[in-house]
Amino acid sequence: MDWTTHLPLIAILRGIGPEEILDHVQALVDAGITAIEIPTNSPDWARSVQLAQQACAGRAVIGAGTVLTTEAVDTLADSGATLLVTPNVNPKVIAHAVARGLYCAIGFATASEAFVALEAGAQSLKLFPASTYGAAHARALKAVLPPQVPLFAVGGVTPHNLPEFLHAGCAGAGLGSDLYRPGQSAEQTALKAQQFVQAYRSARA
Repeated sequence: MDWTTHLPLIAILRGIGPEEILDHVQALVDAGITAIEIPTNSPDWARSVQLAQQACAGRAVIGAGTVLTTEAVDTLADSGATLLVTPNVNPKVIAHAVARGLYCAIGFATASEAFVALEAGAQSLKLFPASTYGAAHARALKAVLPPQVPLFAVGGVTPHNLPEFLHAGCAGAGLGSDLYRPGQSAEQTALKAQQFVQAYRSARA
């Protein structure tokens, strides 16, 4: 995945359904967020991924989050999507995903977990839950992690605290409930996405 052509902000649409996915994905892409995950504990997640992938091919990177099994890996890969996000380190799932050609952002909390994930083939790491550990934890991890591996802060990230994680060395963040909650309108998603994009660009200016 080329983070020079996509803002390193991953939209997490947990709880979204196939009937509303396209409106929210379009709102995100229009706001400048072009990496989008639909967690596997969302209603009919595979159908949502398929619809988003078909609608946004070439404009956005679509994938699934909370991927816990090799079966889910296969479902995701078969849809044509390319992004896989996990909340945990499972070397079997990581290796299988890499073998299927997926870009893996793997959830971890400690340096030991991070290096297990990297050994299994993870291309990027997801500090989770970031708000619990804080920016200082991210900064300490960056001191020992390979510099070329992108680190994302995920869990409790807001437009207000996003700059703290970026200044601590994170490449970007996963945006959860402060970006999208089930039942909100696509217009709300657009507004919140714009706030995150502005916070990112201001921090990087």
